[in-house]
Amino acid sequence: MQNKEENIMTNEKILVTQSSMPPYEEYIEAIKPLWESHWLTNMGTYHKRLEEALKEYLGVPELSLMVNGHMALELAIQSFDFPEGSEVITTPFTFISTTHAIVRNRLKPVFCDVKEEDGTIDETKIEDLITEHTVAIVPVHVYGNVCNVEEIQRIAEKYNLKVIYDAAHAFGVAYKGKGIGNYGDASIFSFHATKVFNTIEGGAVTFSDHKMYEKLYNLKNFGIRGEELVTSVGANAKMNEFCAIMGLCNLKHLDEALKNRQERYDYYRQGLEKVKGISFFATNAEATNNFAYFPIIIEDDYGITRDEIYDEFHESNIYARKYFYPITADQACFRNKYKNNKLDVARYISQRVLILPFYEKMQIGTIDTIIQILR
Repeated sequence: MQNKEENIMTNEKILVTQSSMPPYEEYIEAIKPLWESHWLTNMGTYHKRLEEALKEYLGVPELSLMVNGHMALELAIQSFDFPEGSEVITTPFTFISTTHAIVRNRLKPVFCDVKEEDGTIDETKIEDLITEHTVAIVPVHVYGNVCNVEEIQRIAEKYNLKVIYDAAHAFGVAYKGKGIGNYGDASIFSFHATKVFNTIEGGAVTFSDHKMYEKLYNLKNFGIRGEELVTSVGANAKMNEFCAIMGLCNLKHLDEALKNRQERYDYYRQGLEKVKGISFFATNAEATNNFAYFPIIIEDDYGITRDEIYDEFHESNIYARKYFYPITADQACFRNKYKNNKLDVARYISQRVLILPFYEKMQIGTIDTIIQILR
């Protein structure tokens, strides 16, 4: 990788991420047939092609495309028909969408603390939270870090619980040679513009039981099964053809994008790994890395706080982010509403984590500037 110098002007904003896009001419050429067919949505040709392409890429038997990752999770949960008021054990160290999807299904989130080494749900604390009202576990592969899927599955089978993974950060990750979307009863992915793989807006549910495909089809298409037949109550969560084509185009370039991300990830690590007071999440030797984010932990011996370095970045027009602060259990909409379990580790990480700007075409000079500020 060539070390290209880049002068960062004070009026140039360096955002935390930048959307991956195919060559302009490629996308324009790909969407031309839509002007002939005029079929822009409602599970068209490109929607079907993308579903098949993603099944192959992710190595999963079943996949249902959705309008976005949030609706993928909300409808995946809804598809299991859990009784209203049931409890779902989940992590508070996640994007707010995870908790919203549970609550919008009229279920109660039961927050479980996370592990300091990788930010994923602490599987050793799950069983103590299970009651006669518990119906499911919703863990998150946060930053693409893989949860302890074996132990979570053991617990789920012991107590007859469903496991629905939020894999929004984990597109393309494999664990022990198997795509991450094969674990649990279902997994959801986000294809938002900020993700490693994007369809502008989009998402998907992966699963193994084909009956779930039919149920999700109903849920995302108003329950319509014919011109004069509506068999169930549903929403509108269909992906349109423009987004599907963007996904098909981006998928062609994904391997190159991941290679570029890894080069920049390694460059960051080499520049920061010896800086006192900066630490990193542990990686799983049995899992692949999709290089989705570049999180660092600002420890107490760094010299200044996470918030102080965050402010210093902003003064330089560098927009690092505090993903995820505060934890969802402490957000105004949920604070003091649900069971107050000990969440010390989640709060500790949340108060110290900083996501640095990171994307596939990021200039090395920009990374050098960020490293220099942190040093």
